[in-house]
Formats: sequence, structure tokens, C-alpha cells
Amino acid sequence: MPDDLDEREAPLVRRLATLHGCAWVDGASHDDFVARAGDQVLFFTGDTVRFPECLDVAVVLPELQRAFPGRFGVGVVRRGDEDAIARRWGSQRWPSLVFVRDGQYVGTLSGMMDWTDYLARVAALLDTPASRPPIPLMGAQSASACH
Repeated sequence: MPDDLDEREAPLVRRLATLHGCAWVDGASHDDFVARAGDQVLFFTGDTVRFPECLDVAVVLPELQRAFPGRFGVGVVRRGDEDAIARRWGSQRWPSLVFVRDGQYVGTLSGMMDWTDYLARVAALLDTPASRPPIPLMGAQSASACH
């Protein structure tokens, strides 16, 4: 990943990579990241102005890694590739944490939560078997294509 980060990445989000060792994930690196052995988390931030709670999630995410030491890696999805990668995993809300295991979908946590809820939901996802990602709903503009 280039050192000159896209201006769309908020400083707290950039800090995940610079201070906490999270990987940057884009269209070119996505498949390699999710194919890593074990559990991985894709962090979709969205626009920090429209979705300011993503900054809270960016602060909580390293704490979750400390609460579950060595259980999952984190990839921060680059803003320019978020929409395309989110569609692959059926993610439709920002911010979202998409959990994958050995390249397969496990589950999604969306929005900001209380700490105890995060702990319980992450623990549950780390014990959940992989499955198919949800199928994203089509927008109203595509409804006419069915007729």
C-alpha cells in the first residue's frame, strides 16, 4: 500500500494502520486479505462526516483485538473501494465490521455499540460457523428490470 494515503481516510482511521498494525484493504489486496488463515475483520468506515460513529468504532477496534488476543486480524477498507467490496459481503450500513474466516463470510456488526454488547457479539461471531454472505437488496431503480 502506498505511503501517501488517500485524503478520504480520517486520521483516527489512518491510526489503525500506523499504530495498530491493521492492513489497508483495497480492490487489489482484498482477496489476499480475506484468504488469510483464521478470522479477519474488514472495517468499512464510510464517510466520517455522514457517519461520525465510525470514528468511535476506529477507537474501539484495537481494544476489541486486545480483548480477544490473537483471534482476528483487521483490514481497513480504503474509502475508494468500500462500495464494491461491501457489495461482495452484503454489507449495506456504515460503519460495519465484516467478519470472515478462511475467506468465507461469518457475520457483520454494524454501527457503534456498548462495550459489553461488542464483547458478547464478537465472542459469538468468533464461534459462529462460516456461511454465505447476505444477498444485498436491490434499489428501487432496479425494480423495473424484473418486468
